[in-house]
Amino acid sequence: MSDQILKQRADALLALHQPGSPVVLPTVWDAWSARLAVDAGFAALTIGSHPLADSIGKEDGEVMFFDDVVTRVAQISAAVDVPISVDLESGYGESAASLIGGLLEAGAVGLNIEDTVHSEGKRLRSSSEHAELVAALRKAADESGVHVVINARTDLFLRADGDESDRVDRAIARLTEAASAGADSLYPVGRHDAETMRRLTSELPLPVNAIALPDQDDPASFGPLGVGRISFGPFLQRALSGSATEMLQRWA
Repeated sequence: MSDQILKQRADALLALHQPGSPVVLPTVWDAWSARLAVDAGFAALTIGSHPLADSIGKEDGEVMFFDDVVTRVAQISAAVDVPISVDLESGYGESAASLIGGLLEAGAVGLNIEDTVHSEGKRLRSSSEHAELVAALRKAADESGVHVVINARTDLFLRADGDESDRVDRAIARLTEAASAGADSLYPVGRHDAETMRRLTSELPLPVNAIALPDQDDPASFGPLGVGRISFGPFLQRALSGSATEMLQRWA
């Protein structure tokens, strides 16, 4: 894929992030699911680590290698003509330059990076350490000439980390530091009530990514909360798996 196409797709992906009018990035895992989403009318996609790992018979949590991810990303980018973002977990132990180079070579123009380090006992990076990684990714992207869209994620809510009374404050501080380091959007992953989501979107300086249940949530409910980006995590694959299981059991 040419540098010009990569630049155009990266710019298009970034422009889709509009707080209050969120871009929906269906979470896909292979060429089939990517074509399904694009044929349904979506203008960009995200590749989720959990469903991708399931699709190749591995577990989430960096049991895959980065080469596994790049191989699948290349298959997906060859199958559809839309911008693609990729969940890179905590980076698979690769350097920022290797992550950016591998993604661009495979045809992706965005990434998620989380603060749980799976290869080190699932420890939580400090906020400054996570910001340093975001800054390194931004530097590597700038050097490539493509504005790779960086979605900085924190797992504070997912892990129920620390005292609940100040968890929102800590998430805001952590993600604000990532924003200053060069992130383009911010992902306080978890299922939040409306009050919490409004606070996150109003106090964070960049578009906020929300996770949605595609078979249950109201698509119109996220915009009024100020959300700028919606993805499905593993929940699209799970919903399809449930329907498929019910269908197959009729024949088993």
